[in-house]
Amino acid sequence: MPDFQMVLGTGNAKKKAELQRLLAPYPQIQLTSLADYPDALEVEETGTTFAENAELKASVQARHLKRWVLAEDSGISVDALNGAPGIYSARFSGAEATDTSNNELLLEKLAGIPSQQRTAFYTCHMALSDPGGTIHIRCEDQCHGRILTKGRGDGGFGYDPLFEIPEYHATFGELGPSVKSVLSHRARANRKFVPLILALIESLENQ
Repeated sequence: MPDFQMVLGTGNAKKKAELQRLLAPYPQIQLTSLADYPDALEVEETGTTFAENAELKASVQARHLKRWVLAEDSGISVDALNGAPGIYSARFSGAEATDTSNNELLLEKLAGIPSQQRTAFYTCHMALSDPGGTIHIRCEDQCHGRILTKGRGDGGFGYDPLFEIPEYHATFGELGPSVKSVLSHRARANRKFVPLILALIESLENQ
């Protein structure tokens, strides 16, 4: 199978590392990231869903860079907050949001909510665009858990220290990258993505 060059459409170093780890078993997929392209765009996330934002980021960036671009949009939805923060997860606490400020605001909004009502789920939507801006692959998956009353563990990023997988009695912040790379929303979406991209690479070779 020929090599396939793809740009990971993220400037988030931790997301990049996670995606690179998930795609490492497929060396024919040669990865770069937006950090390798000084002229990469900052695509405004104007969509109303994870899917719309991922596909927007993939297609706009792909046309600009004239390369295949894989973009993803992800976040956490809390049932007691009617699905918030959702697509606003990264900027939940404002334009200058940090992981710490976002986690603090989430805990503040859930103050007094009992454990059984603190259910939540992470969503990841992945979209692959060709250099012309056409989306060829779309896939999405989720990981369900609950929000604790205080963080545990210093691994991962975002809301990971607060997000507990009940079956493991541990947060993403505690589980570490090897377990997270099996259980996470991004890992689950990636498992759908891999057979699709391998089939795409094969079809491009046969054109």
